[in-house]
Amino acid sequence: GSEMCIRDSVSAVTAQALDRFVEMRAAEGAKMKADVENRLNFLEECVGKVETLSAGRVEAYTNRLYEKLKVILEDRDIDDARVLTEAAIFGDKTAVDEETVRLRSHLDQLEQMLTSGGPIGRKLDFLLQEFNRESNTIGSKGNDLEQARTVVELKAELEKIREQTQNIE
Repeated sequence: GSEMCIRDSVSAVTAQALDRFVEMRAAEGAKMKADVENRLNFLEECVGKVETLSAGRVEAYTNRLYEKLKVILEDRDIDDARVLTEAAIFGDKTAVDEETVRLRSHLDQLEQMLTSGGPIGRKLDFLLQEFNRESNTIGSKGNDLEQARTVVELKAELEKIREQTQNIE
């Protein structure tokens, strides 16, 4: 008789503990989701900053080139076509449009993953690797300090998401 009683109370306690554990996981999951969503906003800001910086860069370079040539040539005829060609080459080398477009697509995917409600651990891991790849490319193409700083911020934020979510599945 008493053995049955013990088993009942053990299984009752176990069930209770399990319920509490499930509730805790759900609460943790909700908190994690909210946190990743906040970080998502920051990542979007970073990508926007990179886009803005990128847009102004070629123009600034072209202007600098003109100024330099003026000094060198002391106002003899400046070959506009040559300057524009140089600027175009520079623009190609430093353009990050493809990368920022891919980053935005990754951000959309991440947002969808968060709202889908299914398990996202493995998918998230893969997506974060993709994020890092694009960020590295932007970092290696950029030649201004502000962009480098933005890439560092981006990567730090990705690392926080990775640390935070690596134990979810």
